[in-house]
Amino acid sequence: MGRTVRAWIVISCILVSTFRAAGDGPADPNANLKRNPPTIVVGFVGGFIRPDNSVHGGVQIAAHLRKEYPSGVYVNVYENRHSELAHREILHLLDTNRDGKLSDAEKQQARIIIYGHSWGGSEAIALAKSLQTDKIPVLLTVQVDSVAKPGENDSVIPTNVAQAANFYQPNGIIHGCARIRAADPSRTQILGNFRFDYNSHPVHCVGYPWYAIAFEFSHIEIECDPSVLDKVESLISTKLPAKSAPDTGMK
Repeated sequence: MGRTVRAWIVISCILVSTFRAAGDGPADPNANLKRNPPTIVVGFVGGFIRPDNSVHGGVQIAAHLRKEYPSGVYVNVYENRHSELAHREILHLLDTNRDGKLSDAEKQQARIIIYGHSWGGSEAIALAKSLQTDKIPVLLTVQVDSVAKPGENDSVIPTNVAQAANFYQPNGIIHGCARIRAADPSRTQILGNFRFDYNSHPVHCVGYPWYAIAFEFSHIEIECDPSVLDKVESLISTKLPAKSAPDTGMK
């Protein structure tokens, strides 16, 4: 066999191997991310509070969740008047193939938790209702001393929500919804309407403006109560993926 023929055989084998390697190569490193959207946690603050004001309990919960779940979980806090921003972000996160529309499969992959305090609690339920219109399920809603905004009903949990919990206190000028109920009890489990009384067990809130403490009383205390914050975060955590074990460097 001539030297030239042998050279062409070698080159042909290299090319075939290269093309096979390209066809059988490693999967797109982002392929899993495209197939599986993150678990989405959306929080709403009350009143006219900024969503980055770390004095407030809902903001603290979000910061702690981001630290505990650095991957696989999307956590964001919004002003209660910016529910549409949260809605658009959820749709974007669920659109894993980025074609600008959600398939039934993409909708059913949704793992969404929504929580909020005061007007934020009302907006949590309003967002859940918007997602119901989109035929998108919600794992959990949590309301903390929820106060209905004009035109909203924060006491009836829509049928796309699997579980819902309500924390409230009955005292002061501003106090929350005392009872939530499921629009369809066969579709939604009400975990409880949990009552707290800060007249008998006051909580000292640090960093709040004087007028909030002077006029909102217990409505503020339930938001800064460590026991309530722990309970809310624990409920949310039950819906989140298992935490990755820390890398100790030992093999």
